[in-house]
Amino acid sequence: MSTQRNWAGNIRYSARAHHRPSSLDELRELVAGSDRIRAVGSGHSFNRLGDTTGDLVDLSGLPDTIRLDAHRRTVDVPAATRYGDLATWLHQRGYALANLASLPHISVAGAVATGTHGSGVTVGNLATAVAGLELVTGTGDLHTVDRDSADFAGTVVALGALGVVTRVTLDVVPTYDVRQYVRLDLPRAALDEALAAAYSVSVFTDWRSTLGTQVWRKQLADQPPPPADWLGTTAADRPWHPVPGMPTVNCTEQLGVAGPWHERLPHFRLGFTPSSGDELQSEYHLPRADAAEALAALDEVAHLIAPVSQTSELRTIAADRLWLSPQYERDTLAVHFTWIADTTQVLPVLAEVERALAPFAPRPHWGKVFTLPPETIAATYPRWADFAALLTRLDPAGRFRTGELDRLFPR
Repeated sequence: MSTQRNWAGNIRYSARAHHRPSSLDELRELVAGSDRIRAVGSGHSFNRLGDTTGDLVDLSGLPDTIRLDAHRRTVDVPAATRYGDLATWLHQRGYALANLASLPHISVAGAVATGTHGSGVTVGNLATAVAGLELVTGTGDLHTVDRDSADFAGTVVALGALGVVTRVTLDVVPTYDVRQYVRLDLPRAALDEALAAAYSVSVFTDWRSTLGTQVWRKQLADQPPPPADWLGTTAADRPWHPVPGMPTVNCTEQLGVAGPWHERLPHFRLGFTPSSGDELQSEYHLPRADAAEALAALDEVAHLIAPVSQTSELRTIAADRLWLSPQYERDTLAVHFTWIADTTQVLPVLAEVERALAPFAPRPHWGKVFTLPPETIAATYPRWADFAALLTRLDPAGRFRTGELDRLFPR
């Protein structure tokens, strides 16, 4: 039994062996010779989707060359690259990504594969920036796809099920500056307006009232600051942490100080390395049009949520066309829960949360804790059967399958 665990420490990997190949040829040989194999990135997953009883592969030993194509406005990066490291590299050369997640320490391939996202009503999840992928298939062959490939929309958010992704090509834009303001006590009635008020907006709540306890408004630096009475909120006069009482030194700079995109769009600084966290996480993606009704339904179980929640975050993500993206064909409100690190207390509450959200066809974040049955999740994805067929075609031997994948996509 492996002694390695995920970031949060709630999952001990079941792998029989761990590998860190130093070349692409070594990786291809390893994949071709294994009956069960998975790649692991930053380990920032809270369930067993990436766990395997076979071989677990760390890709950080592969060549770390980053290649910028200024003409095509793309950057080609190794799969294990952390977003924060890539962002720093790009900014130094005058380029940027359209969005980042709240944590810059996550790996590019892992974030893309699970549909991880930032926030912004006009901005898609991180996978929507993918222009191409290189992956090692179950036979050890090297396979590439781009936006002209027939299977592209099914291959990007693919849960690691189709092969070991080795490189990712991402769209880039010219670099830009952002100012971050924190506002306090947002009335629920102003939520939709608040979420659309800036380039990237997050609203935090503790479920002890219908007020948004904090609004993290990340706006382009050339935009005017919010007025003093913006949407009935008050301006924070000091830095805040998403979990009140936690040290703010680890958070990105606030109070309207302009800075590069990659030092404002995440909530946390790259120089701060998260320790194994005393937390569990869940997240549900809902049609943005149903936001008011869905939150009202959660208000009915708020008395259960509050005692086991550290904080909760509301974000928006634009619709896309990637088959297993939680934003497939619908503009989305993401309701994120950071729970206490106690599964026995959290799971019963999670069941009540899922019951409250059932009328709104929730799609859970692939890398977080959820209990929805596969058939319920499948019903919310119009291309579910197409992905299942793609999975069977590209991995007929089941080399990249895990127990969780077998549960979601039975053979």
